[in-house]
Amino acid sequence: MPAAPAPQIKRCSVARHNSLLTAPIGPQLVRMTGPMALGIVAIQAFNLVDTFFIGLLGTDALAAVSFTFPVTFMVISLAMGLGAGLSASLGQALGAGNQGLAAQFTSHGLLLALLLVSLLAILGAATITPLFRWLGAGDELLPLIRDYMQIWYLTVPLLVLPMVGNAAIRATGDTHTPSLVMTVAGLVNGLLDPLLIFGLGPFPELGIRGAAIASACSWLMAMVVGLYLLRRRERLLVWPLTALRQLPGHWRQLLHVAIPASFTNMLNPVATALLLTLLAGLGTEVVAAYGAASRIEALVMIVMMALSSVLAPFISQNTGAGLHERSRQALLLAMRFAVGFQLLVFGALWLLAPLVARLFTDSPEVARHLEFYLRLVPLGYGLQGCFMLLASALNGLRVSGISLLLNGIRLFGLLLPLAWLGAGWAGEAGLFAGILLANILAGLLACLFAWQRFPWRINHPLAEKSA
Repeated sequence: MPAAPAPQIKRCSVARHNSLLTAPIGPQLVRMTGPMALGIVAIQAFNLVDTFFIGLLGTDALAAVSFTFPVTFMVISLAMGLGAGLSASLGQALGAGNQGLAAQFTSHGLLLALLLVSLLAILGAATITPLFRWLGAGDELLPLIRDYMQIWYLTVPLLVLPMVGNAAIRATGDTHTPSLVMTVAGLVNGLLDPLLIFGLGPFPELGIRGAAIASACSWLMAMVVGLYLLRRRERLLVWPLTALRQLPGHWRQLLHVAIPASFTNMLNPVATALLLTLLAGLGTEVVAAYGAASRIEALVMIVMMALSSVLAPFISQNTGAGLHERSRQALLLAMRFAVGFQLLVFGALWLLAPLVARLFTDSPEVARHLEFYLRLVPLGYGLQGCFMLLASALNGLRVSGISLLLNGIRLFGLLLPLAWLGAGWAGEAGLFAGILLANILAGLLACLFAWQRFPWRINHPLAEKSA
């Protein structure tokens, strides 16, 4: 079957594409990072709003939704991996000037995401009771979990498609639009949550099911807007089966990045769970302090998360255009910024640690542990950011297997062993020092790799002009 004719790229897309390849690196990364940071804040607010309103239903409802986190995180990790694979492949095709191939990749990537998540949803819906009983949910929580997850499984494609679609839009250099879509989706969810959960006005009182339906409505809005933009503005959607012969090869290239990237995302909660077993042996107060510190860390690392998210499409487009040195300079510049910016954050946290600790807890003992953490561990946030940036840059090069290997070394070769040794040597102080040392060593490893080995010299088939 002949391939579809190459879509014509619009003028606004040409301007964004050219700016990624020619504009000064620093200002370009700043323009892309700012909106992305706001989008991440919107996502966190989305989760907090859900948690708040579900918590008003009572402890059982909140516990039931908490049991769903491992399952939902697995699906979200898959979506993030597929998004990383599509972003890298699409970015390199656009960098090579091959708009037709870019449109095929986008269409085939979205089709793959839909098929995979639908298969997982069918399997998950058929195993709700045995799976969550195995996870430890009691009989009193299982009805609530079923009410929530039946709707979640039915509507989860509405979540995955905009996640992967937004990754495609970011690969074109546009971070403003996906961030705006995420923000509006969060507002829709926040508006519908109380209406559907508690039955305000003409709406029925649906309880925990209302929370799932509210989320699904916000996902539907994001999906419709994302697909419209990809089709009408970016010209990146074609009928997927018009290039049927290319479909298996495109899927292999997408999964080459998506599978390692998904596992990389999954490693972090596994390591966190193991770290919590070490903390639990040191007392409830230490666990509480670490939990509060993790929430604070999520806030102060938003800029690093945003910068790492935009670095991948920047590098993929420049790599596709053969601008390897520009890719290298972007990574090194981002790393220098990470170290400097996070040192400023460390200074602020060191000064404000007593005030921040009192804001998060009324317990003097928990506050003492939290204050110690905030005056020690954030010293390594800059180098931790360097590691995040390298992982994203490797995804942009479509060598996410190296990123998975390095992250495994960081978590299971450095973080957990050093935390265990530190806990045995000096209790919670030693454990926190082990976390700091692991972040420093992993960051130095990332900097050394970036300086000596980046970009990873491989052949990039997407840089070829042929579809």
